[in-house]
Amino acid sequence: MIKYLGIALMSVLSFGINAKTNHTNHVTQVSQITNQAISPDGKIKVSVEGHSLKVSYCKRHMMDIQIGMDKAEFTPSFVATKPIVEDYKMLTGKKSHCTNQGTEYQLGNLQLRLFNDGLAFRYVINGLQNEKVPKEYTSYRIPEGMKRWMMEWTDAYESLYPEMTSHKMKPKRLFQGIELTTDGNVKRWGYPALLEPQKDCYVLISEANIERNQSASCLYNEGEQFKVTPAENDVKIHGNWHTPWRVLMIGKKEKLVESTLITDLSEPSKIKDTSWINPGVVSWIYWAYNHGSNDYAIIQKYVDMAKALQLPYVLIDAEWDQMKNGKTIEDAIRYAHEKGVKPMIWYNSSVGWTNGAPTPLFRLNKPEDREKEFAWCEKLGIAGVKIDFFSGDNQMNMEYCIDLLECAARHHLLVNFHGATIPRGWQRTYPNLMSTEAVYGAEWYNNVPTFTHEAACHNATLPFTRNIIGSMDYTPCAFSNSQHPHITTNAHELALTVLFESGLQHLADKPESYLTQPQEVQSFLSQLPSTWDETKLIKGDIGKNVIIARRKGKTWFVAGINGTDQNCIVKCCLNQKIKLSSIQEVTVFEDNSKEWKISKYKKIPSTFHEWPNGGFVMVIQQG
Repeated sequence: MIKYLGIALMSVLSFGINAKTNHTNHVTQVSQITNQAISPDGKIKVSVEGHSLKVSYCKRHMMDIQIGMDKAEFTPSFVATKPIVEDYKMLTGKKSHCTNQGTEYQLGNLQLRLFNDGLAFRYVINGLQNEKVPKEYTSYRIPEGMKRWMMEWTDAYESLYPEMTSHKMKPKRLFQGIELTTDGNVKRWGYPALLEPQKDCYVLISEANIERNQSASCLYNEGEQFKVTPAENDVKIHGNWHTPWRVLMIGKKEKLVESTLITDLSEPSKIKDTSWINPGVVSWIYWAYNHGSNDYAIIQKYVDMAKALQLPYVLIDAEWDQMKNGKTIEDAIRYAHEKGVKPMIWYNSSVGWTNGAPTPLFRLNKPEDREKEFAWCEKLGIAGVKIDFFSGDNQMNMEYCIDLLECAARHHLLVNFHGATIPRGWQRTYPNLMSTEAVYGAEWYNNVPTFTHEAACHNATLPFTRNIIGSMDYTPCAFSNSQHPHITTNAHELALTVLFESGLQHLADKPESYLTQPQEVQSFLSQLPSTWDETKLIKGDIGKNVIIARRKGKTWFVAGINGTDQNCIVKCCLNQKIKLSSIQEVTVFEDNSKEWKISKYKKIPSTFHEWPNGGFVMVIQQG
């Protein structure tokens, strides 16, 4: 072991004192051996004991991490190798200008990066000889009694995040709502996993920067040990290889909600010209009818709605290759362009659900077919593609997603993945990726009655879980009903358009619902951004209530929702969280029984009445 430490240190020292940062400029730092890895602000500390990492935050123990991988060796102390400085722009997401600073450490074959908002580590294995990737033995200890919000695994990451205190608790779906049972059958869990190891101090577990020759992972628990378990990966590696980053965001709730750690750890984009990449709001054909887009007359209605509300896009969903009314998809695309609306279209990935699945099928799987199809899209002026029904997180699916993103970029197509894995930083590497579903969203009003009674609590949980790690295509803002009714109020639904971040914000409801709303509501949707310059958590109690403020230019959009069935009065102390200059006008959208309450002010109201399952939106125009 001491010999290995000497070799590791010599390797680091040979790197020189002019270490280069991960993605930015040259900086200087002399390598040193240390018993503890410490974040720049001194709040997060990591120590090593054998094959275990001990993580603390503000001197409070947060997490024990067991490390291990075949062919890996570990030193007894950290070697600090270089500072990390991240400074980059994003076309989507919670912030347009992202910055972060940290330090990189080596622990033998383990590479660790420590920031003020969390840590990340990965295994680096060199000199493989046409071998399968080594087996990993990482696990997180989540003791009984620790409060957690974790999602039972599904291939499409479409499940709830109930509050639990035991791995033996299982969400049991009922006809109305859910309850937790203690049958202990759940063994597999998806990311992200939110934990509260100490009161008001949180850890969010996920991963970042999936590359070629890698699969994504999930968690399998054996008692209190939750093992990082990569999905199937049969590729053989000749040369050097590393895992994706295993990520732990650490701190207060606002630190997690505002963190950009997932994209900080991801590779920068190589796309030079991004002028064609334009996020925006979309009218979406599917939710109201629980069916695809093979009816030309219905497509016309959604195009007309997009024009009326000044939305840039319309999404023509599944089955467009089986168009009715004697029309074709080309006719629908032509109609959209005539109205000044950019069309997007849906594809089946054809690696997941294919037997009896919606069409078109098998058009993107082979490289030559994919190039032909996306070239056709580009020629017709299609702005983007929604690709659906993937089959999990194995290496084949990850490679396929990367192929799709790269091919789409060559043909200037935006991409929205559905029925797919969670975001792991691809929106930085491939900025044409606008959003990903991977959420139990409004579509579930079509599938089961469960969502009716769980939606408000679930909506007040997602800002602290799924939406932290990347854009989330929840498809919000339904004022009317689809297959199963909703009991969230109009103001709650409107608030979701700001509360949930998505580079393409798909409005779920039917045209006649939006176009009969008050003019102020229609104007709000017309001016709604889908990307943000700044995001701040104002306050929140996970699953019960949340208020988030997002800035676009000089305008602040503030959204709050009530996740309970109780009336409440909410105090909104914005001045303590955000910087406000001269205020020109404040517009507030609230509930008033079954009617809208829309008010205008010259200063910010201090309190709001939130009805059961209700909410509010406030738009602050600054001078």
